[in-house]
Amino acid sequence: MGGSSRILIIGATGYIGRHVAKASLALGHPTFLLVRDSTASSKPEKAQLLDSFKASGANILNGSLEDHASLVEAVKKVDVVISTVGGEQIANQFNIVRAIKEVGTVKRFLPSEFGNDVDNSHAVEPAKSVFELKAKVRRAIEAEGIPYTYVSSNCFAGYFLPSLAQPGLTAPPRDKVVILGDGNAKAVYVNEEDIGTFTIKALDDPRTLNKTLYLRLAANTLSFNEVVRLWEKKIDKTLEKVYVPEEQVLTLISETPFPGNIGIAIGHSIFVKGDQTNFEIGPDGVEASQLYPDVKYTTVDDYLSKFV
Repeated sequence: MGGSSRILIIGATGYIGRHVAKASLALGHPTFLLVRDSTASSKPEKAQLLDSFKASGANILNGSLEDHASLVEAVKKVDVVISTVGGEQIANQFNIVRAIKEVGTVKRFLPSEFGNDVDNSHAVEPAKSVFELKAKVRRAIEAEGIPYTYVSSNCFAGYFLPSLAQPGLTAPPRDKVVILGDGNAKAVYVNEEDIGTFTIKALDDPRTLNKTLYLRLAANTLSFNEVVRLWEKKIDKTLEKVYVPEEQVLTLISETPFPGNIGIAIGHSIFVKGDQTNFEIGPDGVEASQLYPDVKYTTVDDYLSKFV
């Protein structure tokens, strides 16, 4: 299965896109990256990243989601298109759908998901609108009959675990931790490199065709209380725990200016409503670690050990 499909990655210099691109190259796929002309010139860190991708064999294509001609030309070169664009570009994915439909030879499209399953959400505003827009992109893909895989990777470990989801911290707290809700809703924490690996493994797999790939990794499916207990055990200390009831969380969302309120609303969905694990994976979904038991993913326990 691996190493055959030609892959176009849109958003390869972004937070999750870089891990998807690295995995694509590491697993031997001919890899094409759609990059704006301004990306390398305006951001030295991204220029270095692109240089490393080129050194690993990536093909850099200049273009953008707003330039239909460049998008069509890029799509013509590949079998699979993966979008990893950020929140501000979600709506531009309708342009990708149009280009894929026009070209007509793409075997699989993976839109930018990489979080909660937007078809199983109890999010409040402003996260609700973001999730609804992603769901509209899904419906557009399905309406055009484009083969797809949706990747629901749940929590980025690198975003939530280094601070235990405490705003402003760069290392896990050693005295006090604030917990949204009662801390019992289970979430899934996945290392970003593992997200990249599972994503690339899935794109040629007939078992993931027109399905949602859930990264519901058993060892990493934990309540926030369990994550805190793991950390306490590592540092041999009990933290003071401050629980924030749902009503207070909702008040905090309403009183926090944009865009800070989005993060809190997503936290409410994950940690209060339990939106990553409060439903069964049905016939339209598959679980990544069951499909690919050979992938030795990073556990939450291992991840936290780096901070001891």
